[in-house]
Amino acid sequence: MGIFNEVLTSLLDGFRLNCVIFIVTLLLAIPLGLIVAFGSMSAFAPLKWLTKTFVWIIRGTPLMLQIFVALYAPGLLFDAPIKSRLTAVLIAFVINYAAYFSEIYRGGIESIPKGQYEAGQVLGLTKVQVFFKVVLFQVIKRIVPAMGNEIITLVKDTSLARIVGVMEIIMCAERFTKQGLIWPLFSTGLFFLAFCGALTLLFGFIEKKLNYYRG
Repeated sequence: MGIFNEVLTSLLDGFRLNCVIFIVTLLLAIPLGLIVAFGSMSAFAPLKWLTKTFVWIIRGTPLMLQIFVALYAPGLLFDAPIKSRLTAVLIAFVINYAAYFSEIYRGGIESIPKGQYEAGQVLGLTKVQVFFKVVLFQVIKRIVPAMGNEIITLVKDTSLARIVGVMEIIMCAERFTKQGLIWPLFSTGLFFLAFCGALTLLFGFIEKKLNYYRG
C-alpha cells in the first residue's frame, strides 16, 4: 500500500496543477475572448485587422511553441525573464484560448439576423440594449456546443505544461516509470476521463436547459 499511496498523492498533486491551469485559463480567456471578438468586428479598420492578424497568428501556431515563447521571449527580448514557469504557461494558455473563444463569439454574434437589431431600435432600444436584452441569450445558446468542445480540449491541453517542467499529472506519473511502474501513467487517463466526462454531462445539461429558447 505504501507505493500506491505515494503514487496517488503524487498524481493528485499533479492534477491540482492541471486544475489550476484550467480554471485560471477559463476565468481570464472567456472575457478576454469577448474583447478580442468585438475588436475583430470593429468598424475601425486598423483595430479590426490588427485583431484579426493576432487571432490568425495564435490559431495558426502550436500551443507548445507559444508556451516556449511566453517563457523565453521576455528575457531574451526585453531582459525581463519570467521567473515562474507556471506563470509563462498560464500566459500562453490564456492568449491561445482567448483567440479561439473570440472566433466562437464572433461566429455566434454574426449568426443573428440584422433584422433583430433593427426591430429593437424601432422599439426604442439602443444597440447595447438590443444586444443584452435580445441577442445575447440567442448567442449563448448557439455557442454552447462549440464552447463545450473547446473547454474539454483545454482539459487535455493542460498536459502540455510538462514541456517546460511544470509538474502536472502526466509528468508526475512519468517519474514512476523509472521504478518499473507503468500503471501510474495509464492511471492519469482516469483523471482526464472523469474530468471530461463531468464537463460533457454539464454542457449536455446546459444545452437541454437552453432548448426552451429556439430563437
